[in-house]
Amino acid sequence: MPIALVTGAGVRVGRAIALALARAGFDLLLHVNSSVQPAEQVAEEIRGLGRSATVLRANLEDPLGVESLATAVGRATRVLDLLVHNAGLYEQIPFAEISRQAYQRMLAVNLDAPFFLTQALLPALEAAESPLVVHITDVGAERPVVPGYVHYAVSKAGLLMLTRALALELAPRVRVNAVAPGAVAFPTDFDEERRQEELAHVPLGREGTVEDIARTVVFLATQAPYITGQAINVDGGRSSVL
Repeated sequence: MPIALVTGAGVRVGRAIALALARAGFDLLLHVNSSVQPAEQVAEEIRGLGRSATVLRANLEDPLGVESLATAVGRATRVLDLLVHNAGLYEQIPFAEISRQAYQRMLAVNLDAPFFLTQALLPALEAAESPLVVHITDVGAERPVVPGYVHYAVSKAGLLMLTRALALELAPRVRVNAVAPGAVAFPTDFDEERRQEELAHVPLGREGTVEDIARTVVFLATQAPYITGQAINVDGGRSSVL
C-alpha cells in the first residue's frame, strides 16, 4: 500500500487531507506538534477505514525537530510515496511591528521545514514507484490579498518558488506540486463582517471547505502523473480577479 506523510495532520486542512488519502488507499504517517489528541483521533478514524496510521510529534520551528521527524519517518518506512507539507503558521501583524523573531519563526515553519524535510526524506521518496511532494501554499503567494500578513506572504511565496525549483531539480523521478487555498476554513478569529468582506472578492460567493483542498491533493496523488511544477488555486475564482 502507498504511504503518505502529512504534516500538521491533526486539525482543519491537514485532518481532511489525511482522511481523504486514507479513503484513497494510503497508509498514513501523521505529523503533529501541539494537537496530539486530535491527531490520535484522526489516526483512529483512519484505522477504522482499514488503513494504518502512526502519529509522529515534532516542532518544525526547530531544525532539530525537523531532523527528529525525518528520523522517525525513516524508522517507520523505507519508502514514502507522498509527502504533504501542510503544517504552517498564519498570523496578522502590521509590518512595522514584525520582530525578527516573528519573521524567522514564520519562515522556519512555512518554508525552511518543507525545504529540509524534503531533503532529508529524498531517499525514501526516490524509493517509491511514483513519488510526489505537495506544498500547501496560498493564493496570496503570488499577489498579496490583505494587509498585515507580510511575513506570511513572503514565506508562502518562497514555498511556491520551492515548488517550481524542486519540480525541475528532482525531475523526472519526483513530482512536486502545490495546492493554494483561497477563502477556505477561515481562521476562528474572523468575525462575520471580516468573512463577508473576504467573500465579496470570491466569484463563487462562498467559502471553500477543507475537503476541497483534500480532494485536490488526492487528485494530484492518484490521477495526475503528468503534472509537476504547478500550483492549483482552490479559491472559488478569487485569483482570477485579484
